[in-house]
Amino acid sequence: MSGSLWPWLATVLVLAGGVFCLLGAIGVLRLPDCYSRMHAASKAGALGAVLVLAGVAAASSGAAAMEALFAMMAVLVTAPLAAHAISRAAYHADIKPVVGELGNVIEDEQGGQSPATAEPTPER
Repeated sequence: MSGSLWPWLATVLVLAGGVFCLLGAIGVLRLPDCYSRMHAASKAGALGAVLVLAGVAAASSGAAAMEALFAMMAVLVTAPLAAHAISRAAYHADIKPVVGELGNVIEDEQGGQSPATAEPTPER
């Protein structure tokens, strides 16, 4: 009985990963600015990829399962770091985010100056 559970688990994981990847792609198409798009792509895309790789690991055995687990670890480590670095570079390139009624916290901390024209703060 338990031997027939692994293919079902693998199928559910791969399908759930596909749904999350689809939601991330829809978010990239529908969201208003590059920061929101980056968030959708990095969070939903990374979760979708991890679920697909978990399904691959559940469906296979031995070396293929280990490779899928190592790939999962690599995605979990690199996706948030890459998204943060790219969004920070976009902000420093003076690409303005679409802000709501609360405003832009980073710009408020710098006294209303954009990061390209703001004077650097002294190191402590």
